Amino acid sequence: MIRVLHCIETIATGGVEQIRLTLIRGLDKTRFEHKIICTWKGGPIADALEAEGVELIPIGGFKNPLQWSKHKQVLKVIRQFKPHIIHGAIFEGMSMAAIGGKLGKVPIIILEETSHPVNRSKKAIYLQQLFAKVADKVVGIAPTVVNYLRDTVKLPESKLVLINNGVNTPRVVLNRELEKLKSEFGIQEGDLIIGSAGRFYNEVKRFTDIIDAIKIINNPKVKFLLLGQGQDQDLIIQKAKLLKVEDQLILAGFQSDTAPYFQLMDIFCIVSAHEGFGLVAAEAMLHHLPVIATKVGGLQDVVKDGETGFLVPAFSPLEIASKIQTLINNPELKTKMGQKGKVRALEIYSADRYVKEVENLYLDLLKVKGFNFIA
Repeated sequence: MIRVLHCIETIATGGVEQIRLTLIRGLDKTRFEHKIICTWKGGPIADALEAEGVELIPIGGFKNPLQWSKHKQVLKVIRQFKPHIIHGAIFEGMSMAAIGGKLGKVPIIILEETSHPVNRSKKAIYLQQLFAKVADKVVGIAPTVVNYLRDTVKLPESKLVLINNGVNTPRVVLNRELEKLKSEFGIQEGDLIIGSAGRFYNEVKRFTDIIDAIKIINNPKVKFLLLGQGQDQDLIIQKAKLLKVEDQLILAGFQSDTAPYFQLMDIFCIVSAHEGFGLVAAEAMLHHLPVIATKVGGLQDVVKDGETGFLVPAFSPLEIASKIQTLINNPELKTKMGQKGKVRALEIYSADRYVKEVENLYLDLLKVKGFNFIA
């Protein structure tokens, strides 16, 4: 049995923990055993991970990445679990994997950069360089992220691995499910639904920029369906009220089964200030939706500008509104972009492809280190 210890930050509703769930579900349970060290756990993704038989071990938040009391807890888990592989994602997770993996003599150390940092300090970059020295490989979740690791962090090409994130093929949604949701949300014939999804942390996700765009479009038939939850929900509601478009805002909350909600949408927007990958963009593409995204981080890799959607500058409600209006005015273009997006997502961003690439990385490194786990 191959034992893998994952180190991440919080387990809540974010993309990193969703990807870990996808990986753990996809890997053969007769060959791989997993544990996860995190800073905090809660919510449906934590429940789903535990339902897969994964022990989640919260150790509390870090005051700084080198906080020894936290690393002692990581080492205790390592000594008990004796992992073959330690796999750390997000800065705190990378610090846990690098320090715990080195001191705990874990055979294989993998670090994973899940963001495209725009304001990471020189000190943090230096720490990341130190962490990478003890790592066997450093994974970037998108080409732009790999470029950051090579050009800014100055990691050698031999350390770097590109593994694009992956999303599951959506289930078939029945018409009666859609009709029920339309009735619940007051969606009428002729309404055009702009969708978005994510944690309600507006400084990063910029959902209020979409509300500004809805106001600019000035069409009561254009509705904004938003999936998620978080600290800035009241801010988002107040913004809609301030602009007198609250009747056009539909808050659907966090949904573990997103398929019917994506099926209600006509256009998807993800307009983050910065983004490592933008998992929901690939998910929207699998639902044959054109995607309007900001030209930041991994989003500029996922969305092909002018082919599967549009890329716009960050903090640009006018540009968002313009691109939405272009798609409203050109329904054939909207359909064509959605079709091309689905083909691209199936080819590049499928969960099966993602799981296989991570599994191959694990097995290749185990083989190099002299472990012979028969397939």
